[in-house]
Amino acid sequence: MVAAAIIAQLSIRPDSAQQVREKEYRLVSSKIEAGSSRGGAVQDFGDQPLSVRETNHYHEEYIHSFVDKWDELIDWDARSESEGAFFINHLKQRGAKKILDVATGTGFHSVRLIEAGFDVVSADGSAAMLFKAFENARRRGHVLRTVQADWRWLNRDIHGKFDAVVCLGNSFTHLFSENDRRKALAEFYAALRHDGILILDQRNYDTILDAGYSSKHTYYYCGDEVSVKPSHVDEGLARFDYGFPDGSKFHLNMFPLRKAYMQRLLGEVGFQSVETYGDFQETHREEQPDFFIHVAEKRYRTTKEAE
Repeated sequence: MVAAAIIAQLSIRPDSAQQVREKEYRLVSSKIEAGSSRGGAVQDFGDQPLSVRETNHYHEEYIHSFVDKWDELIDWDARSESEGAFFINHLKQRGAKKILDVATGTGFHSVRLIEAGFDVVSADGSAAMLFKAFENARRRGHVLRTVQADWRWLNRDIHGKFDAVVCLGNSFTHLFSENDRRKALAEFYAALRHDGILILDQRNYDTILDAGYSSKHTYYYCGDEVSVKPSHVDEGLARFDYGFPDGSKFHLNMFPLRKAYMQRLLGEVGFQSVETYGDFQETHREEQPDFFIHVAEKRYRTTKEAE
């Protein structure tokens, strides 16, 4: 595992001259690559892949060969057009400036937020993903300030408070136990300033569980040559298969979060209000969206303020 303390140096030091940025790039790149190189060459689900239902297993799933293809699934240009300024507008409307991206992945949202003028720290539990994100940002003229961190102990590895925490890309469903989910949300809550917000998304697992899978929209995964579909779904597991044009196939085991459960959990952890959008729309029929986006506010509002 990459030494989080070394990587976290960039979360407390602003970018300066180009020469310093180059040194930072070489330092972080080498450390992230060293950690990510220890990943396996193939995904390992053992002899009974449907029995793999544990939070820590994502390390075995996001291997180099899968991470290298992830952007084929997203398609940065199409994704930018699809989501528009949805997240940027929500953040700006609330006066947010300092953002913690806790599910950086290959860097899509971190880069977008930087280019929109936000001060961004990029965290992820996968060293392979961080390395890919760092390279993607580098090619676009940015040096990400990165932290490899487990959400359950997030505040051990980050520094300071943030106006917003964003957890996007259906990432929260990698947590398989309720204790892990509560602990992670408590860490997100603690990382926020008193009036901060959490933006967290998830697949519409309600429809998948109750009516079967049908992806009518491509708001999130915009790569039109990549096949994404569940091969098994029950109340405790959603196993998705990913097929790429070169014939390679990968899998992810995730926990199928129901929308109402997620909303309740956010409230029980301490968030004062939760608004949920379906595929970036405030009004929707429950079976229509592919994804739900929860916008949770930490700020306590009096009855008069809420009116």
